[in-house]
Amino acid sequence: MSDQTSLAAAFEATIFATLWIALRITLRDPRFAARALRLLVRQGRAARVRQRHAAHGIHVPPFVIYSVTGRCNFNCAGCYDKLLHRSDRPEISDDRMYRLLGEARDLGVSIMLLAGGEPLLRERLLDMTAGFPEILFLLFTNGSLLDEEKIERLRVQKHVVPVLSIEGDEATTDDRRGSGTYRHVLGAMDRLRKRGVFFGTSTTLTRGNFDLYLNRAHLQDLIRWGCRLFYSINYVPVQPGTESLQLEPEQVQRLEQRLAELRTSLPAIFIAFPHDEVALGGCLAAGRGFLHINAYGDVEPCPFSPYSDTNLVETSFRDALVSPLLRTILTSGVVLDETDGQCALWKRREWVASLLGQPGDGLPEGISPGVAAASGPLPPSECPQ
Repeated sequence: MSDQTSLAAAFEATIFATLWIALRITLRDPRFAARALRLLVRQGRAARVRQRHAAHGIHVPPFVIYSVTGRCNFNCAGCYDKLLHRSDRPEISDDRMYRLLGEARDLGVSIMLLAGGEPLLRERLLDMTAGFPEILFLLFTNGSLLDEEKIERLRVQKHVVPVLSIEGDEATTDDRRGSGTYRHVLGAMDRLRKRGVFFGTSTTLTRGNFDLYLNRAHLQDLIRWGCRLFYSINYVPVQPGTESLQLEPEQVQRLEQRLAELRTSLPAIFIAFPHDEVALGGCLAAGRGFLHINAYGDVEPCPFSPYSDTNLVETSFRDALVSPLLRTILTSGVVLDETDGQCALWKRREWVASLLGQPGDGLPEGISPGVAAASGPLPPSECPQ
């Protein structure tokens, strides 16, 4: 078994293990437990579809991160999307997006993280997710647009899980996301809990909020508010001059120990990027376990690696999975190490840019290169291990 196949198999096993945890922590609530059981059944069906495609040489990642819009009604400090994915191009149309979801479903994609911008600014988003109950959608939102009408739709669409962005306590959250954000998020949580909607939170981990995020009392407070999913992402310094916000090596080590403890002692699901990839054996990007689609249809290795040679306005999702860029990254032999808690492809962005024939890091003033044609065949990789 190749390293790539082994890593993909380990990720598949982790997905099922996470859903079993979801079933266990929701057993006291039949509404949530029945949902978790249905998700397990659907994940099994999708896994068999992926296996059939693998037998024909097409590796389908179970997980896709889809930034459905670049628009946002917030202006959060250090937002990677605004810094890396700005474009004057039109966003992919609703019709193409709906067909894309169908293509992904038919190939066996079983989980989609819907990001932005603010994804709920895509007015027909919940119309589209309603058509694909086979996919588990993780809806990453700032919560500001979760009015009663949308919450009622989420109550019905049990395969869509809202994940609200929060940075810790009120001061920390408002400092990054704007005054009043924390109280607004708590209000959204209260409405979701009262309507019986399973939801989670997402936190960008920095040196400053690290201890607060992992504080047991803080997490228990959020659990009392109804949160059952905690998603953390280590800060990536896409904004020049913010390198000091990255987790320190000692914090990266503590994170591993603390997550192991919390996962066995609190009734919630804890998912950590890139920590969970490290536990599986390496970076899962570029289609190994997941890939990224930006708002304009570009297929990218990762949200923090905004390079593409394929656009879904012009290409089917099936063909995009075998793009030269993704294939070169996957077969390069380069060790995408993330044991330091940093995104491997962000650290190697100059290498990824070179695969498309771009000089430097390919990111002039933080603007995404979008789809770039390589000058001839993509070269073999030569990257420091």
